[in-house]
Amino acid sequence: MSRARCQCVWSFSLLVAVIAGCVTGPAAAAEPAKPIRVGILGMDAHALPWTQTINGPKATGELAEMRIVAGYPGGSPDLPASVQILSKSVEPCRKLGVEIVDSIDRLLSKVDAVLLLSIDGRVHLAQARPVFAAKKPVFIDKPVANTLADAMTIYRLAKESKVPCFTSSALRMAPATVAVRTDPAVGGVRGCDAYSPASAMPFHPDLFYYGIHGIETLFGIMGPGCQSVSRVHAENYDVVVGLWEGGRIGTFRGTREGAHGYGATVFGKKGVATVGKFEGYEPLLIQIVRFFKTGKAPVTPEESLEVIAFMEAANESLQKGGCPVTIESVMEKARKEAAGRK
Repeated sequence: MSRARCQCVWSFSLLVAVIAGCVTGPAAAAEPAKPIRVGILGMDAHALPWTQTINGPKATGELAEMRIVAGYPGGSPDLPASVQILSKSVEPCRKLGVEIVDSIDRLLSKVDAVLLLSIDGRVHLAQARPVFAAKKPVFIDKPVANTLADAMTIYRLAKESKVPCFTSSALRMAPATVAVRTDPAVGGVRGCDAYSPASAMPFHPDLFYYGIHGIETLFGIMGPGCQSVSRVHAENYDVVVGLWEGGRIGTFRGTREGAHGYGATVFGKKGVATVGKFEGYEPLLIQIVRFFKTGKAPVTPEESLEVIAFMEAANESLQKGGCPVTIESVMEKARKEAAGRK
């Protein structure tokens, strides 16, 4: 074949390839992934602020990778806080594009993943059961349950169903709190004093409702491994002292009067740092997006159960006049209670 003929054939082939690329290129390119369809189960706690963040016009990056598409109001008529918050959240969420449904089953038929946000820890186990049966990954808002036995049952059902599940306070995920654990200026964490408001809620052990925020901060910094807990209690204040393995000590101060705040002083091998402030919901919501995408929880079930055990041990210590109570003793008691549950 002559050189001119070769050039002619090559040019024609190139033209065909270019035309084909113009036609098929965009279609062949990966289309943007559709947002994860998320349903809110229980709209009497964080439903509105989280929907405003996720469905709002400022949601970018990873936050734009999920969208609240449906909500089941739920609610606990015997909890004034539940009734009050529910009355102010449902209609604003509807205006943000959330379809309000009348059953959990209806919610589950419309979503890829679930935010179980009911303010009442008593209902979490019952509400989580159909979610596990439907094989939907679920984030359960704090407290994961109102008893350690219920929390153990939730995580057992999640494991048996092979459904990803995790819980966390937003305080644990604050960037400065996360960063201090590996801050070279602090060095290895040797102790921590954390604090937060500690208002109580009916039908829940008193630290479970709001004290859990500071306790989650404490565990986020110290990690698991608490061995025993003792508590000093007054009408408006609490100090709970935990002894960790290796002789490390972590404390939680809960306030119910006077100035309130969130924070922690971290004592390291090389330095001391102040962290623990509330830095918004976005850091936790980003972790939830990643969890829904990967199925990998940023907090292990074992550590979340230890947080609940810490609070139950603190409650038992109060009943015993401040005497130390071991984490293992409350764990063993809860295992026996949970053992007969299906």
